[in-house]
Amino acid sequence: MSAPPAPPLLLASRSPQRRAILEQLAIPFEAVVPQYEEEVTEADPVAEVERRAQGKARSVAGVAGERPVLGVDTEVVLAGRVYGKPADDTEAEAMLEQLSGKTHEVVSGLCLLTPAWEELHHVATRVSFRALTPRELGLYVSSEEWRERAGGYAIQGLAAAFVERIEGDYLNVVGLPAALLVNLLAERFPGVYGFG
Repeated sequence: MSAPPAPPLLLASRSPQRRAILEQLAIPFEAVVPQYEEEVTEADPVAEVERRAQGKARSVAGVAGERPVLGVDTEVVLAGRVYGKPADDTEAEAMLEQLSGKTHEVVSGLCLLTPAWEELHHVATRVSFRALTPRELGLYVSSEEWRERAGGYAIQGLAAAFVERIEGDYLNVVGLPAALLVNLLAERFPGVYGFG
């Protein structure tokens, strides 16, 4: 007798990267746009990504029933400064120029909740960029890949060429802290999603 199918997670996100990672890991899910406004504050980046991940998850929990809800928020942080999504070409180029030749952190908050419990965690991945030339910056910005990306880059795209070294979870930089999620699913739902 086979086990019943795992209930799909409810992913509170419009991110195609997060959907792609869940598909890659064969975790069943349904995506729903969170009913949550991401206001920017000057809070500690870790507290901020945790608060926003929790806000996204809680905003859709009412339609989840008994299914687990997943909320995630990611920021790029260099020397304590948060680099969000650039508003235009000029801001994207300025962000990338500041990340050039340095090591920054990609910090994600993750909230996994059901009606019975809530898990709230964060994870950081260190990413080192090589020194980028003005020509490389200009070509990248003209590619438009920076749009809707924290820090103004997509590591899974053309910006892979910028990276010298990564310490931590690569998929966190793409948009979802997969190692953390897998560990939580293994602990909270042993065997249900294929982990633990």
